Amino acid sequence: MNQLQALLNDSLIRTKHVENAAIIDIKERKVCASTFGFNVPPENALNLIYTFYKNLLQVRRGGLYFKEKYYKCVRADEHSIYLQNVHGGLIVVKTKTFILVATYRVGMYPSVCVEAVEKL
Repeated sequence: MNQLQALLNDSLIRTKHVENAAIIDIKERKVCASTFGFNVPPENALNLIYTFYKNLLQVRRGGLYFKEKYYKCVRADEHSIYLQNVHGGLIVVKTKTFILVATYRVGMYPSVCVEAVEKL
């Protein structure tokens, strides 16, 4: 297990604040670490990168599809996007180098993703 996977497990999964998480390398345009069993398709990784650089206003208005599920935007700024649907939600946080994406169920506290990003 590499350091990024350890960060995901220690800072997010073990706290039970998020269900699954992955880290996308912006420059490489691919997932460089993810929690066990959480597969982020390449087209979804590219879409999340594109969202922060070209599509944020549209996501604020119309939401986002991720892994064939629709999420309504609750809040978005240049560094983070909070999205929800009836089953839970999705949080996406951006640094200069990485994008962290995590899923959560109702009752979980996804805001800890911001703290995990600070450790990156």
